[in-house]
Amino acid sequence: MIRSFKGYGFIILFIILLTFSSSIVLADTYTKQRIYDFANLLTSEEIERLESMAQKYSTRRDTDFVILTTDHTEGKDIVEYMEDFYDDKALGYDKPHGNTAILTIDMNNRDVYLAGFYKGEEYLDDYRLDLIQDKITPDLSNGDFYKAFRKFIKTSYKYMGIRPGVDPDNILFKLGFQITTSLIVAGIVVGSMAYNTGGRVTVYDGTYRDFSNSRILNRRDIYLRTSVTKHKKPSNNNRSGGSGGSGISRGGGMTRGGHSHSGSRGKF
Repeated sequence: MIRSFKGYGFIILFIILLTFSSSIVLADTYTKQRIYDFANLLTSEEIERLESMAQKYSTRRDTDFVILTTDHTEGKDIVEYMEDFYDDKALGYDKPHGNTAILTIDMNNRDVYLAGFYKGEEYLDDYRLDLIQDKITPDLSNGDFYKAFRKFIKTSYKYMGIRPGVDPDNILFKLGFQITTSLIVAGIVVGSMAYNTGGRVTVYDGTYRDFSNSRILNRRDIYLRTSVTKHKKPSNNNRSGGSGGSGISRGGGMTRGGHSHSGSRGKF
């Protein structure tokens, strides 16, 4: 009886310790800071909502979505400022200096820089970060920073759900296109089934014709008109010169701590 009680005691103790450690991990996850608004662009309510949103989407992608704003980069370029911040804060969802997607705003120079580390670099390469910057720059220019930050988190989350190397803005990934395609396919299937259930038509144009006494008596060709079709010359969509006047500049880099990242830089 005593041995049995000791066995149960060890099991109960193990459950208590497991529950306690899990609570610590969960508490740390929910209290982690991801919004660093040093430029005071947001209200306290907006920061709270963005923190909650960032926590939810970060958990789903195993990647921290971080917002960093400043009006004083300490004399550094925005890229260097972001890199030193990543190193000093040891940002990362899975570990210190781990998976991170970060949006940095320098209000003094009106610069914006997007970067991805580790899994963030793999799924949010330079091209995808360019696309995200295109989407948020109008809001930044209009001073709607809360909307721009929400869009950054949601779009980054969406793109990280699409395998690397695929254009995330391809029409095949559009919900409207998928719904329309499904309806068309369903209509074709239903129409085909309805057609086949009505029976086949066995009478055709030669059913009542006497082919032995039927022949062509005369034939002639009449010229009616000439038709000319014009096609618009495709425009050059090369992005190497920037996009939409935002001054986009691609390229990641390496922090002084040795952490590689993707990148997209622009003005707003």
